[in-house]
Amino acid sequence: METHTEKKVIICKVCRSSFCCEIHLKKHMQEHAGEKKIKEKRHSCVQCGRSFYYESMLISHVRSHTGEKPFACTICDSVFSSALILKSHMRIHTGEKPYSCEVCGRSFRNRSTLYVHKRTHSEEKPFSCETCGSSFRQKSNLLTHVRIHTEKKYSCEVCGSSFKSNTKLSSHKRTHFEEKFSCEICGSSFKSNTKLSSHKRTHFEEKSFSCEVCGSSFKQKSNLVTHVRIHTGEKPYSCDVCCKAFSDLSYFKKHARIHTGEKPYACTICPASFSDRSALKVHMYTHTGVKLFLCDICGCRFARSHHLKQHMNTHKKAQ
Repeated sequence: METHTEKKVIICKVCRSSFCCEIHLKKHMQEHAGEKKIKEKRHSCVQCGRSFYYESMLISHVRSHTGEKPFACTICDSVFSSALILKSHMRIHTGEKPYSCEVCGRSFRNRSTLYVHKRTHSEEKPFSCETCGSSFRQKSNLLTHVRIHTEKKYSCEVCGSSFKSNTKLSSHKRTHFEEKFSCEICGSSFKSNTKLSSHKRTHFEEKSFSCEVCGSSFKQKSNLVTHVRIHTGEKPYSCDVCCKAFSDLSYFKKHARIHTGEKPYACTICPASFSDRSALKVHMYTHTGVKLFLCDICGCRFARSHHLKQHMNTHKKAQ
């Protein structure tokens, strides 16, 4: 009878990466040997002071200040600040995943994602919170966690709400004083004339990009590209954590926040924050008193769709 033995996992003493054999570990150690040859970061950014080993890295970094994105994707029109980021992005379209885990065989589009994945084997959590000692595999997760300890120092003198930054406080104050700009065509209201002008273009702009399969038309080529995937079944955006795939980049980004815990959409009235814009929009109804969801049986209104569904069950039980 054949017996199966567990694979021996070898740990790198420098970075705690995991390997299945000595040959892979030896090859990996050469990377650390190369790191030691670089003595100092000689190229510094004059705007923020960050330093880099190579001039090419500095040039790419400076674009984060200027906003320049000279590298464009020929497939979906996305633009990037460096050729390296563009190269990584192109793998979304090609499906290429050149970085493989020596322990379990899983493949990834980016080397950095592979490094994060390897920590699931070594259980390494190199990013620690200085306040409570909690540890995390990714720096982004640590930054999200630290907000728990951050004090809210900026208070609104009108309603007393507190915020973590003066920027968020200023945005909140506009809800008390700012004039509403309304669209005379559809009645939608906006906080600034700039947003109103942008909205008005949706009423007049021509939809020049048409789907050859079903005839649907779109104002932007990128929207057409996303739509066509409904017909082709293509899902180029794959989650490196759970492998779930998506046809739309926005849905993929929303999903990724499940793993990172990021909640970038903050309420300007109370401390609540959310992982997607639609959840914030629903939450705002609790402050405005708007109840969009109507029961067509008894006329009761609700601020949330699931409250309406719960309410509808009371009618079903009564029948």
